[in-house]
Amino acid sequence: MTDEAHTGLSRRQLTRRVLALGGALAIAPFPAGPASAAPPGGRPTLRHGSARQAGLLADHLRQLVTDAESFLGPSPKHPWYAGAVLLAGRGGTVALHRPIGTAVRYSAYDEKTDTGVEFPPADQIPMAEDTVFDLASVSKLFTSILAVQQIERGRLELEATVAFYLPEFGAAGKQGITIRQLLTHTSGFRAWIPLYNAPTYEEKLRLIWNEAPLNPPGTKYLYSDLNLISLQLVLEKLTGHTLDALLHDEITAPLGMRRTRYNPPASWKPTIAATEDARTPWSGLDRGLVWGEVHDENAFSLGGVAGHAGVFSCAWDLAVLGRTLLNGGVYGRTRILRPESVELMFTDFNTAFPGDEHGLGFELYQHWYMGAMATPRTAGHTGFTGTSLVLDPTTDSFLIVLGNSVHPVRSWRSGSAPRVAAANHLARAVPVRPRHGRTAWFSGMANATTATLTLPALDTSSGAARLRCALWWDTEPQADTLTLEASTEEGTTWHALPFTTETEEHASGTVTGWSGRVWHRLTAALPAHRQLSLRWRYTTDRQYVGRGAYVDGLRVETADVVLFDESRPDDAGRVVAAGWAPAVD
Repeated sequence: MTDEAHTGLSRRQLTRRVLALGGALAIAPFPAGPASAAPPGGRPTLRHGSARQAGLLADHLRQLVTDAESFLGPSPKHPWYAGAVLLAGRGGTVALHRPIGTAVRYSAYDEKTDTGVEFPPADQIPMAEDTVFDLASVSKLFTSILAVQQIERGRLELEATVAFYLPEFGAAGKQGITIRQLLTHTSGFRAWIPLYNAPTYEEKLRLIWNEAPLNPPGTKYLYSDLNLISLQLVLEKLTGHTLDALLHDEITAPLGMRRTRYNPPASWKPTIAATEDARTPWSGLDRGLVWGEVHDENAFSLGGVAGHAGVFSCAWDLAVLGRTLLNGGVYGRTRILRPESVELMFTDFNTAFPGDEHGLGFELYQHWYMGAMATPRTAGHTGFTGTSLVLDPTTDSFLIVLGNSVHPVRSWRSGSAPRVAAANHLARAVPVRPRHGRTAWFSGMANATTATLTLPALDTSSGAARLRCALWWDTEPQADTLTLEASTEEGTTWHALPFTTETEEHASGTVTGWSGRVWHRLTAALPAHRQLSLRWRYTTDRQYVGRGAYVDGLRVETADVVLFDESRPDDAGRVVAAGWAPAVD
């Protein structure tokens, strides 16, 4: 992909370019100014309610909490976090808001024994619903929203070069980097540089000006803090306001997010989750226990206000932000973005880099922390301190997991297992209604599993026999597959059987990935044989899973006779399920 330098693009030219770059919607002109009033009636605001009121299954929310609590113990050697706040909901209802564990537990880390030095029990602070967390890289979402607001208002151009706004930035081969490439991590910047080693602000800026891209801009995806730090500099130059002032004026104050800000005051400290005993060599700076100040070394050296890190917030405030975006940029009667702008944040601009799907600021379709909530439009972000936000517009659901997983030290935590487990349970809590009758066959959502659903042997020798059923699937793309198979040898060997869903042919007899989370009508022509066996085989790998697969209304018929009909009790009793089970969602 080749990118051109800014040449004073008109909005019509920008529209054509944006449409070519990932299919995002163009933005109509919008007057500059702060958050505006929403249309009469507004859009949903949040309230606590039951799982049923949220349209969720309560058992799976309870299991979400149980699994999250298991990570307070060895997982596998040390706790993944000292504590966490879990928040999940759908529509305008928050059906789960639960603190677990401890917000402040350790005073230090003993590297010689690889143990945490605990505060006396009376000085430890339990998690609370309103505990404030250092969001780390989740902060990038706020910077991105601020940038999209400026794009919406016509003051910032998505395809403009960064150097158009910051001429000094164009040094060292960066003259072609665009605003879009900053927002989608395709600028070519390396992951980070130790700005904290530069003693003055001016010298930190000089390090950025002199930094050369690792890759030609637009040719590779590489996640980098430098992208959002650079975007901060653009926004501050463009508006004449510091990033913390922009955050307050454009997002948190209009939305009533009173527990979200940079550099929380000392009075907040008892309500803030502690992070790391920051000392070299595992930290870039010797700071001791970091508690109430930003954990990220570069953000700390920038005075606590940075485009990539530094925002502190609580679960409820993040849920308000998530609800705003799921509402199309409006919360109640307050609008901070137009729907077209939100669409840009939820549309993949990185189609040239499969697996690294990215909207403007938001990551998309990432099973490694979104778990079974991941869809091509599921948007989210994680933070190094143990935080995450996941928004699924397909089911209108949202999940926030805020953990202090670098407390007492970053080396205790690995992977994203608690995030994945929580997302899997919330995904499962969204019911899939059977296509026919009261139940449908469900494959389950287990890792490293082969599950089979087998029909009894049927006599199709008269010819022209067909299988008909309803099919629903959402699996980890390519890694997890659902295959229709047939056997003419009493099940000793099986071969894939082609089938059709609506107007799409599946010649391989297999489906994988995303199907829209809707039921599909399936038809398969069956070979003629006196003893033909059919089965569905669902296989998953060892890492992540999607929402699984459902099969309903199994029926085999010729032009003259029905050979099998699942709605008949005798036929239903002859189905052999291994790993599949009837689901009554």
